[in-house]
Amino acid sequence: MNSNKTIMQDWRSMLRPTLFLIAVIYYDEIFLKFYCFGAMDLSDAFFTLLFTVPIAMGMGLICGGIAPRYGRWMLVLCTAIVSLWLGGQMAYYHMFKAFTTIFSMTKLGMVATSFGDMVGGNIVSNWFSIMMMVIPVLITLFLRNVIVRDEDCDVQHRVIKWGIFTATVQLGVLGIVMLSGGGAMSPSYLYAQAAAPVLEVRQFGMLTQTQLDFRRVLFGIELEELDKIPEPPEPPVKPLPPIPEPVRQYNVLEIDFDSLAADALIAEDEQLLAMHRHFAQRGPTAKNEWTGEFEGKNLIWIVAEGFCTLAMDPERTPTLWKLANEGFQFENFYTPLWGVSTSDGEYVTTTGLVPKPGVWSYSQSAENYMPFAFGNQFKKLGYTTQAYHNYLYTYYDRDQSYPNMGYDYYGLGNGLELEELWPPSDLEMMEEIVPRFVNEEQFMVYCLTVSGHLNYTYEENAMAQRHWDSVAELEYSEAVKSYLACQMELEMALTSLVEQLEEAGKLDDTVIAISGDHYPYGLTDEEYSELLGHPVDTQFEIYENSFILWNSEMEEPVVVDKLSSSLDVMPTLANLFGLPYDSRLVAGQDILSDSEGFVLFSDYSALTEYGSYNAHEDVFTAVDGGVMDEKMMREILEESQNRVAYSAAILDTNYYELVLGDNAP
Repeated sequence: MNSNKTIMQDWRSMLRPTLFLIAVIYYDEIFLKFYCFGAMDLSDAFFTLLFTVPIAMGMGLICGGIAPRYGRWMLVLCTAIVSLWLGGQMAYYHMFKAFTTIFSMTKLGMVATSFGDMVGGNIVSNWFSIMMMVIPVLITLFLRNVIVRDEDCDVQHRVIKWGIFTATVQLGVLGIVMLSGGGAMSPSYLYAQAAAPVLEVRQFGMLTQTQLDFRRVLFGIELEELDKIPEPPEPPVKPLPPIPEPVRQYNVLEIDFDSLAADALIAEDEQLLAMHRHFAQRGPTAKNEWTGEFEGKNLIWIVAEGFCTLAMDPERTPTLWKLANEGFQFENFYTPLWGVSTSDGEYVTTTGLVPKPGVWSYSQSAENYMPFAFGNQFKKLGYTTQAYHNYLYTYYDRDQSYPNMGYDYYGLGNGLELEELWPPSDLEMMEEIVPRFVNEEQFMVYCLTVSGHLNYTYEENAMAQRHWDSVAELEYSEAVKSYLACQMELEMALTSLVEQLEEAGKLDDTVIAISGDHYPYGLTDEEYSELLGHPVDTQFEIYENSFILWNSEMEEPVVVDKLSSSLDVMPTLANLFGLPYDSRLVAGQDILSDSEGFVLFSDYSALTEYGSYNAHEDVFTAVDGGVMDEKMMREILEESQNRVAYSAAILDTNYYELVLGDNAP
């Protein structure tokens, strides 16, 4: 009898905090889903509950497996940590339309120092969600003595028993998930292979997504197994004479993938073996009529903060309008939003690689060999190569990544002194930096602007105040008018740039390339719809944008209707300038080549020439409006997974150093 009573006490001492924590965690997770996404389907609710149980059991083991006087406060601590993490994620998502990562938290001091006022304002604006996260902590403080009681039990015995039970439940949950294979983006595929943080939060919850992020940081992203190359068919008995085809040349370098694969096989390095085989079989993009069109010209490459097509107007922004409409016109261009916002948007644009979820990819690349980086490429051609950013020199570790890309880099605190405003002035930067390079014989200059940065309010944005008179009469809300006003500083900066180039006699010899790092997520969906003139489609339409590519010697605009994105900017420019690079080793592709258009989004949704794939709904809609079969969806998923996984593997393994080394272009 006493033995049975002790066993029951063991179970109760673990079960009470576990059940309470299941309620707390599930409440926090559900609230996050509705606050961030506005809705939740039954599948998301079910799998989030499944993953909540073993997490709560593990915490229950900690709270119930130690002396009650400590276990009570451990219960409060567990509740506070969960509520703080999920509450912070909601505030972060509200501000940046992405979730922060454990890696980003290691740089929290930098963010707080730089954007303390903005973060404070964001906390105030999210007071309701924060209050809702505080409630579980207050309840825990009030009920801690009821949940964790003074009971005479064998601590060691119950910890071991409950630990085994927790591990069993966790394995059971994983088993259910891995058997859930319906559809292309099935729960099993999402959990085991894909790297789509927002989808993971939707499906499994924030705490499980954090675990998956941690796993990817430590072990990378799983690479798809390659199918065997099919044997060629037997030739006919009397083969017809071959039809001569024009000789095609490709943007490739001489890389002996067979030898590299043999070395990896000997070394039993499965990751490198998969990479060598994948890149050897990946189709390169062909050179074309535009190859080398801008060879020998200067390049000014601008990634503009929060820039989008809707910021341009022929009257308010005549220079932007001119550059966008008298050069290349990429009519189906997108700037998808990635995990670390500005930094990832830059990384995609300048490297042609997909950023690895969970880390600052640009920061990580500073330790790698980057032979295709334009600073390195143009420097070898004898150009002056410089990079400028009108914000803190060290922010996002740009003081390490930019020099590694081959640039002499100048930012605030390192050779660039500007008036102390928020956001800083793009015009002032352009007036300061152009005289530094415009008289050089040849130059390649990269600029990251800031004037278009949130918050989009009159009081908090110096650029909005500066240009308010130009937008005051527009029939928009304050936020939309503030956004349009601050983008006018970019207009003035470009006007100054063009004028200075013309005065120096360098305009005809200079190509100007401009794209945004992301859409203006500082606007709510409702505010963006207001600017757009109709309710915005947040799956695809919200990311539609412009890639401005202009040279004064272009006699007429060149219209390109192919699907493309910021991932394709680097290889497109490389082909136009005749730079040597290997198109198999980047995830983007030359927009002007004859390759099929493909736009990849961070949640594995995609736009193709055949239709659109919505990864959250796991639905492919054909261009004629019909719904395609699962085979098509799986092919798109495979392509998306390869671009994500092999981009991450290139970053993780310093792959360019391995395959190119001293033979780099």
